[in-house]
Amino acid sequence: MTQKTKNGRAEPIEKEPESAAEEAEQAEVEATMEVARHADHPAIKVLGFISEISDQPPAFTLATVAGLAGFLAGKPRLTEAGLRCFAALAVATAAKSMVKASVTRTRPFMLREHGHYDRRKGGPNDGPWNSFPSGHTANAVAVARAISRVYPQARAPAFAAAAAIGAIQVPRASHYPSDVVAGAAVGFAAEALVHRLWPEESEKNEVI
Repeated sequence: MTQKTKNGRAEPIEKEPESAAEEAEQAEVEATMEVARHADHPAIKVLGFISEISDQPPAFTLATVAGLAGFLAGKPRLTEAGLRCFAALAVATAAKSMVKASVTRTRPFMLREHGHYDRRKGGPNDGPWNSFPSGHTANAVAVARAISRVYPQARAPAFAAAAAIGAIQVPRASHYPSDVVAGAAVGFAAEALVHRLWPEESEKNEVI
């Protein structure tokens, strides 16, 4: 499935959609191109830069720092939060990497800047072709859930931050909305698996 742009706007996909799914995909691509026209706006660039905190290197670093800080300061809850975040990130990273390696979907900026859109099984396993799913969103959701396990009072701000990180990926031309939704699902499932293997103390006591 390919699509080109003209003057920053998405042109109709050359091949007519053969199913409702393809028609929905075409509508999503065209809508994303309209939103991504603002990718160069200073506010979008700043928010996009801030969202990089959920990329793998900084996310794993922050989780590690939190765990070590908690251990050195004798704060077990902070240690647990750091470890839970690290574990959830590890599972989310493994899961999204498997999907990215098996599904090619060019990022919106490829269509916006180079007039190229491609979505198929297999293909290049490289950044510009790895739009699906959103790794930033997967990491943000996984961390938000992990933090809220240890600090329930932080649930609302943690999920608000995760939602903001996911939402900004579309106007910055890094992902399509369905990439963000899929990323959120990956993050949710990753943390759920960690929680199943590592239940909270109160749940352990209930089982006993």
